[in-house]
Amino acid sequence: MSARTTSYTPLYDPEKDALGYVPPLSAALDQARLVLAEKATANIHDHDDMIRAAVGLEMRLRQLVAALEAEGRA
Repeated sequence: MSARTTSYTPLYDPEKDALGYVPPLSAALDQARLVLAEKATANIHDHDDMIRAAVGLEMRLRQLVAALEAEGRA
């Protein structure tokens, strides 16, 4: 059986996309709220809107999780 190849680029690659800066939890939470409000009006029938929403939400969620983890270690 041959090795399976992927023909897409994932949203997140841990080797290339690790967060360099982790904001304070309050800032990460504020940013998450802002992007949630912004993406709430995205047109579900517009492919580009859905891509932008997915990427924006994914980025802020990763930032929020990193801030929560950092807060737990402090």
